[in-house]
Amino acid sequence: MLVLLPPSEGKAASGRGAPLKTESLSLPGLTAAREAVLGELVELCAADEEKAREVLGLSEGLRGEVAKNAELRTAGARPAGEIYTGVLYDALDLASLDADARKRAARSLLVFSGLWGAVRVSDRIPSYRCSMGVKLPGLGALGAYWRAPMAEVLPAVAGNGPVLDLRSAAYATAWKPRGEVAGRTATVRVLHAPTRKVVSHFNKATKGRIVRSLLTSGSAPEGPAQLVEALRDLGYTVEAEEPAKAGKPWSLDVLVEEIH
Repeated sequence: MLVLLPPSEGKAASGRGAPLKTESLSLPGLTAAREAVLGELVELCAADEEKAREVLGLSEGLRGEVAKNAELRTAGARPAGEIYTGVLYDALDLASLDADARKRAARSLLVFSGLWGAVRVSDRIPSYRCSMGVKLPGLGALGAYWRAPMAEVLPAVAGNGPVLDLRSAAYATAWKPRGEVAGRTATVRVLHAPTRKVVSHFNKATKGRIVRSLLTSGSAPEGPAQLVEALRDLGYTVEAEEPAKAGKPWSLDVLVEEIH
């Protein structure tokens, strides 16, 4: 199973280890595209702080993020699973997983990124600031920029099992599963059961709990239908809509009684 995750806006500080080597990251087919984004981002942030802040959509209080980006090639790196923080990653709590669950996380979790395209949680990266919604002066809108390289690389990464897509809309623009891969992809909404309204902020916590439950249980569903059953067995209330025709993803609604 492949699980597609958004990154977090906030990130932990870079590590003190060796600096990033883009060629050491997973999905080597994305290396050239990563180098292009990294090069422009570093150059922009090193040359013109005000322009960089405008391009990145940063408030005055986040001015320090520009200087951090300017030093990305020399900053220490640490596993992406430690860099990404926030509600989803707090609920997922990768650090507290047992050894077997951590191995499953390293194999199955893929975090989308405006800067890196997508990385495994075990990939070592520095802390950075560059969302998928950014439009770089040279490369343009990153969501559109990543579509071609992602389309080349991701179908093979998806393998033959189900794809659980937990990305936010901005990150979903970078890769849309198509054809046979789309048919075994399941997208997820989190709904407040009493009102049937989409949960906004706290949907991230629920998605983090879902991923943690799957990792700790060792579930290995063969397709979306089996994924639905696995989630129900884990105690989640799931309503599933099977696609009306081939080549379309499943839609899963996870119902929660309390918003927390």
